[in-house]
Amino acid sequence: MLGFRVRVGTRGEPGPIPRWLAAGTAVPVVDERYAGWLLAGVGPASPRTADGVTVLLAGELYHRDALRAALGESTGVVTDDAELLLACWLKYGHAGLRLCNGRFAAVVVDADSVVIATDHAGSVPVYLRREAGAVHVATEAKALAGGRPGNALPGTEPVPATPGVLRMRAGSALTLRPSGPIGVAGWVRTWTPPVHRLAILPGQAVRQVADVLEAAVHTRMAGSVTVVLSGGIDSSSVAALASRAGSRLTTVSLGTDVGDEFAAARVVAEHVGSDHREFRCRGEELVRQLPWAVAAAEIADAKVLEYLLPLVVLYRMLPPEGRLLTGYGADIPLGGMHRDTTRLASLDGTIAADMSGFDGLNELSPVLSTLAGHWTTHPFWDRDVLDLLTALEPGLKRRDGRDKWVLREAIRDLLPEATVRRPKLGVHEGSGTTGIWTRLLLAHGVLAADVAAVKSAMVAAIHRRVVGAGEHPDSVSFDEVLAAVLGSVRRCRHRPFQACLTSVQRGES
Repeated sequence: MLGFRVRVGTRGEPGPIPRWLAAGTAVPVVDERYAGWLLAGVGPASPRTADGVTVLLAGELYHRDALRAALGESTGVVTDDAELLLACWLKYGHAGLRLCNGRFAAVVVDADSVVIATDHAGSVPVYLRREAGAVHVATEAKALAGGRPGNALPGTEPVPATPGVLRMRAGSALTLRPSGPIGVAGWVRTWTPPVHRLAILPGQAVRQVADVLEAAVHTRMAGSVTVVLSGGIDSSSVAALASRAGSRLTTVSLGTDVGDEFAAARVVAEHVGSDHREFRCRGEELVRQLPWAVAAAEIADAKVLEYLLPLVVLYRMLPPEGRLLTGYGADIPLGGMHRDTTRLASLDGTIAADMSGFDGLNELSPVLSTLAGHWTTHPFWDRDVLDLLTALEPGLKRRDGRDKWVLREAIRDLLPEATVRRPKLGVHEGSGTTGIWTRLLLAHGVLAADVAAVKSAMVAAIHRRVVGAGEHPDSVSFDEVLAAVLGSVRRCRHRPFQACLTSVQRGES
């Protein structure tokens, strides 16, 4: 199942089909304590029920063999991940959620409670809107937009420009009491990023990273597999391990007329023997698909959207063919984007800040790819991989003048030496996304010092339309939004430029 939108607390009709961007089949569902819609596409398209407990699961679980071993005989008739989560709940209750390493959002309906849960990384976002007698829960914020503001809920934060809609914190579970006036029974953490650091021998660290990453890739190998390949160490590691798992592998790369990483990706593709494909689009066409990225990620952070936009464009160009694996996310626990940070104390502080601030950025949201009918998964944000990479002391991440040293050493025997030593390059850098957008703004008379602020104002304006108002991204023109932002600024030119932009960003002009 790809997603859901359910009303918890009152029985009734499912209501109209939600405004989803993810592509799938809407399936109505009605029970004594909830009603709504499921979005079929991956996994079961119906609830799983046993012993008075019902589970709705959007997404999937990993390390299934380990879960089955922990559950013992109770998994004898389990056939899918929703039933596996149900078995965890029946044996452990809330503690079962702390066992689950996966990419999922879930609703668990028990005898006297309804529990809403996210995976450790919140990689399948969960949104809520509270009203008298009910709580609405959905995997896309736009599916809840347009309602009246309600009371806050513990463990949630407001979604920008979407009144009344709350986003649930990653790695947590919220318990509601649906009998009578709906109430909150509690909120608990099921995972937090490690704050300690491991001082272990370099050779031992290299072996542990190799083992845990290989296991993460192996658990994600199901059916036809495609790896998004840039030729950098992150995506190349995933491609090499996927190839070693024995599957016939497809790799894909994206480039523009401004930049590409095709040569580096071809080296890896030839080395691992994949069926490699290259996709190219004009740089300005790529940037003009910004409304799609905003609608999928449902965020208003222009910098993060620059990272995500090339991926959204690639996913929209790909023909549907199984699941996609990416190397996305390795930079956060390994500090890969902080190439100029040389002091280990500063590097570790930056990693700690990034790990405490990833929540809500939706960089791993499945909607980025399910909008085009693909299911993505990210081995570097497997819970076991994330636990280890984050906890390693910074001298294993920056060593001998090389970034991500421990990863490069862990995968050295599986890749060409040129790939192992290749400097870090972000997907937005390789495709030229950042520079293309900047040049478009400069061509419209925006001063270089104001580019970042104009980008933020544009994103905020798009977010209000595609998330807050639920407009389809094809109906929102990049050029018209830019013109509107600049026009609003000119109309308030009696005020300082930055003050005007702030007003525009807030929707006040």
